[in-house]
Amino acid sequence: MQFSLSSELTPVVAPGLLVFDGARVSVVARDERMDAPIVVTEQAIRGGRDFTEEIARVRAMYKRLGLDPTKVRPSSEALLRRVRKGDPLPRVNSVVDICNWCSVETQLPFGLYDYDKIEGDAVSLRVGAAGEGYDGIRKDRVNVDGRLTLADARGPFGNPTSDSARTMVTLDTTRVLFVVYCPREHERQGLAGACDLTARRMLEFTGAAPTLRLTL
Repeated sequence: MQFSLSSELTPVVAPGLLVFDGARVSVVARDERMDAPIVVTEQAIRGGRDFTEEIARVRAMYKRLGLDPTKVRPSSEALLRRVRKGDPLPRVNSVVDICNWCSVETQLPFGLYDYDKIEGDAVSLRVGAAGEGYDGIRKDRVNVDGRLTLADARGPFGNPTSDSARTMVTLDTTRVLFVVYCPREHERQGLAGACDLTARRMLEFTGAAPTLRLTL
């Protein structure tokens, strides 16, 4: 699989990609080993952990594309708001749970995709064209016109607010692609740590190590 970033987005976003496709990735409905450490993260957030700078950077990334991040909210901030209200992080399956856990803790939007449901041999991160979109996960159609979007041979399938149902990770998934949508100016401070955290948790809870790690 070839990955590319459109030139107009190079100053805006530094995507970090992690592929886990060596040995079978073990996806289970719920890994109870995560319960206690996820609660610790939730408690730290409710205890006043400050993410002001991280939120501002991601919002600035959206604004550079002409988007209002209070209306089209980054997934990382949506998770943070949920936890601060007193709700737990959503638990979907072990790999999705790792994705949400890493995203809320780093305050970077993450995308998570079933590698085998990506069509063709190339994935690009670009700005969505007029009329482009897809069926979202537990949502109606997601419009990506003018937004950051991942696209394969079939068209768009992901963005830092909401991913597509077509490429979502299920219990049958054996190969996965994580994408960390990091603001370019935060690349040095935040991207490596977010990728390290994801790789560490995937190894601990699924037994899978990344076979590709790439920054565009």
